[in-house]
Amino acid sequence: MSRIGKAPIQLPDQVAVTLDGLSVTVKGPKGELSRTLPDGITISKVENTIVISPTSQKRKSRERHGLCRTLVANMVEGVSNGFSRKLEIIGVGSRAQVKGKTLVVSAGFSHPVEVVPPEGITFAVANNTNVTVSGVDKELVGNEAAKIRAIRPPEPYKGKGIKYEGERILRKAGKSGKK
Repeated sequence: MSRIGKAPIQLPDQVAVTLDGLSVTVKGPKGELSRTLPDGITISKVENTIVISPTSQKRKSRERHGLCRTLVANMVEGVSNGFSRKLEIIGVGSRAQVKGKTLVVSAGFSHPVEVVPPEGITFAVANNTNVTVSGVDKELVGNEAAKIRAIRPPEPYKGKGIKYEGERILRKAGKSGKK
């Protein structure tokens, strides 16, 4: 049995969960999320907690046990607190700004790159070089942050590009000149 899956999910006071078979809907102060979980697990609400258990001891059921518990826990966390990813833009002349809801990134190309956020995602920029992607869906926040980083990934020689906050870039030595 999965060690992660065994742990019950505590529900904060302001979060309401609706279960309909394998469909889970979570409502909270930050928004609402819903997801249909895969077969092989059962989900139940016991007082102020959610308990997820496998339906059998088959491999598929055991694999999905911890995954489904984590997915539901992330939904509860997202609607109560929200998620955010921070990115840093490094390089001369590289910057970002928000126009309306769209993020406009100047990363050394001949044209600025515009990133339109999906519903539920917001962008914030501080100091023209620090971008924050925030929203209630952890998966969507991570995907949007990865798309922004993919515009100009950090290069190993000078470290220029877009990187996650706290990400360590492995640096390479440049060419050595003749002596």
